[in-house]
Amino acid sequence: MILSPRRIVALAILFVVGGISVAEAQQKESRWEKTIAGFEAVDAKNPPQPGGIVFTGSSSVRMWDLKKSFPELQLVNRGFGGSEIADSTEFAPRFLIPHKPRQIVLYAGDNDIAKGKDAAAVIEDFQQFVNTISTALPETKIAFLAIKPSISRWKLWPTMKAANEGIAAICEADPKLDFIDISPDMFGDDGKPDPALFAKDGLHMTPAGYERWTARVRKTLGW
Repeated sequence: MILSPRRIVALAILFVVGGISVAEAQQKESRWEKTIAGFEAVDAKNPPQPGGIVFTGSSSVRMWDLKKSFPELQLVNRGFGGSEIADSTEFAPRFLIPHKPRQIVLYAGDNDIAKGKDAAAVIEDFQQFVNTISTALPETKIAFLAIKPSISRWKLWPTMKAANEGIAAICEADPKLDFIDISPDMFGDDGKPDPALFAKDGLHMTPAGYERWTARVRKTLGW
């Protein structure tokens, strides 16, 4: 069969687009696979005890010295830098649900908005995370750490604030959900993110920032 030039171009476009889609999927899988497999390896070596507390989410969790902040509690840190809410949902069956924790604390949404998602999409992603966990672990409580205002992403704060408000409303309606509003703790006297709480990149936090978070978590969850 002889193909017309137009047909050849159309097929070429489909091939390229399809190739990009496959490549993107492979890139996403490979990006997190090593990290998630690492979590699984740790759990296989030291099986988690049911009824614990797991923190998960993006780099703000990964970089948090939880043992220093909550020395009296048995906590597991399952943060993975750069992740979005949907990533924690997708891999929950592999690194969260097997723990059968009594409490999950999630910080995510920051990267989601930085990568272009609007508030509605972030709120929907949070609801999907809740649905996934609640279906598998109906007794597990979930706490969401509010998306923080930061120096480097200050222009995105209106969207982040809207996402926080929507997620707070979801949490308010469910006794097994808690919204930990750390955002007021991140501002200075000028109404902008306090530089003393942030590293040089204006995004990640200093120990002083984590002290604010620790105090807010303790107050909200009664720890």
